[in-house]
Amino acid sequence: MSDCNSNSSCSSCSSAAGCNTDEKKQHARKRLDDRLSKIKYKIMVMSGKGGVGKSTVSVSLASALHSLGYSVGILDADIHGPNIPKMFGLAQKGVQSGENGLVPFEAVDGLKVMSVGFLLENDSDAIIWRAPVKHGMIEQFISDVDWGDLDFIIIDLPPGTGDEPLSVAHTIGAVDGAVIVTTPQEVALLDSRKSVTFAHKLKIPVLGIVENMSGLVCPHCSGTVDLFKTGGGERMATEMEVNFLGRVPIDPMVVIQGDTGKPYVLEVKDTPTANAFKEIALNVAKQTIAK
Repeated sequence: MSDCNSNSSCSSCSSAAGCNTDEKKQHARKRLDDRLSKIKYKIMVMSGKGGVGKSTVSVSLASALHSLGYSVGILDADIHGPNIPKMFGLAQKGVQSGENGLVPFEAVDGLKVMSVGFLLENDSDAIIWRAPVKHGMIEQFISDVDWGDLDFIIIDLPPGTGDEPLSVAHTIGAVDGAVIVTTPQEVALLDSRKSVTFAHKLKIPVLGIVENMSGLVCPHCSGTVDLFKTGGGERMATEMEVNFLGRVPIDPMVVIQGDTGKPYVLEVKDTPTANAFKEIALNVAKQTIAK
């Protein structure tokens, strides 16, 4: 047996050369378990297809929970489309190491953020990775990042039920819940049903369905225009026997705030869209904390 300290990773242990493969795995698992033990609730945000506003919901959920007084981190696990830094106004490049691991970036008074976007020299660079490399990066972002003590970590996933959701689920081991984002039209609902099935197969509790882009509230007359129909997400939730978290109307300010890096729910008050996001956050908090 080597004299590797059980509190150290093999990469930093002074006798790393003496660690065998099993010891390295034990060290890695312990480091991961130590990180996860400090995070109370791990929430995955999923969608069956792209373009339904999943990242907007992730940012809004994280920001709303933060505004309610919870300590929150957001992990951008969308390796090929890492938009979370942009949506929080974080333009920094390069990740720093501290005494306890990689240092996450901070937005809006301590909300912690980690994304592969911070590793890109140019935001237009394409990430061309196969599944094992993506799995390694996601695992590192969980086990090697100094998240500290958090009430919630929100994990923004790419569309679909492929490598990244599987990597997150297998790395964490016990995800506390999944939020499924859809738009009302049937094309989106068809794929969103697959996300619910994915969660069920992996024994991840489905916290509920968010029906995003559910009508456009006219700024002139306050009437609602159903651009993508309405009610589809709620019907799907009923059919699949999962919770319905709420409808989020379209508000052009969501686009503006996302592009300028100022989360909508923290900047815009008392609109149907802002109130919908806050109610969703309250519902998620109630379900997870009540477990």
